[in-house]
Amino acid sequence: MSKNNKCIGITLGDPSGIGPEVTAKALADPSIRKLADFTLIGEQWVYQKYCLKDYANCSFIDIKSINPTQWKIGKPNLASARASLNALQKGVELLKKKKIIGIVTAPLSKEPISRILPSFQGHTEFLADAFGIKNVGMMFVAGKMRTIIVTRHIPLHQVSPSLNVFNIYTTIELTYKALREIFKIKKPAIGICGINPHAGEEGTIGKEEITKIIPAVKKARRRKMDIHGPFAADTLFLPDIAHHYDAIVAMYHDQGLIAAKTLYFQQLVNLTIGLPFIRTSPAHGTAFNIAGKGKADPSSMRAAIKLAAQLT
Repeated sequence: MSKNNKCIGITLGDPSGIGPEVTAKALADPSIRKLADFTLIGEQWVYQKYCLKDYANCSFIDIKSINPTQWKIGKPNLASARASLNALQKGVELLKKKKIIGIVTAPLSKEPISRILPSFQGHTEFLADAFGIKNVGMMFVAGKMRTIIVTRHIPLHQVSPSLNVFNIYTTIELTYKALREIFKIKKPAIGICGINPHAGEEGTIGKEEITKIIPAVKKARRRKMDIHGPFAADTLFLPDIAHHYDAIVAMYHDQGLIAAKTLYFQQLVNLTIGLPFIRTSPAHGTAFNIAGKGKADPSSMRAAIKLAAQLT
């Protein structure tokens, strides 16, 4: 740990993807390096293909899970998946030992990891399970725009059956608490999306607003939270409307993420709320198709590192 006790871990994700590249490019920026001390966790020999310099405040934990004969850039396999999983497990170990106070996770590939660890759903669920946390949320942050989704990585046809008053209210409560405790907003205001077109048109285009969303909103209001909606999602994300709210709660993945990524892709950060530490990640995937070609944009990784440093 540094003398200021601010060391942030960075897992490099799948070594066949763009994780090592965007991390190296982000840390090449002196304004990013000065934010904290960093412990990089992954395959050092892969990382060194993108970064030939040693920085005074960047240490490395070499996982050594994969050798060059098993690795091909842009071509994920079980070996590269195991390397990314081992790096993540090492990050958890460092968090539990308080060797790092927060973690930034570069992208990994869920499908091959699930063949190694069938219960694996993604970073969010893995970290929650590792720390025994039941309620966590995926909040996407770009400056003052914050979007959270009630349901995460499930098929679209499962969204409506999966929604209920409990998980909608829990997401609202989790968001409100994060805005107050993490972002230090004393009286946060939250906007809520409906799930149906035009937020259901008072039940003429679907009943979920009436039976599930509005009861959750009323419950939150009874607990003195400043909650607004449900609103039609097709206009709520317009900047002139969204700026009235400190966060927007969307009902499903693409409802929130299409708007957030379209408007703020380069600066968008995935922040997991509900964990006992700060975890951020860039809001993009492994991008195997451009890995190793020098085309990967580090903007979202820079933003993820910056947000982790600010919030810790």
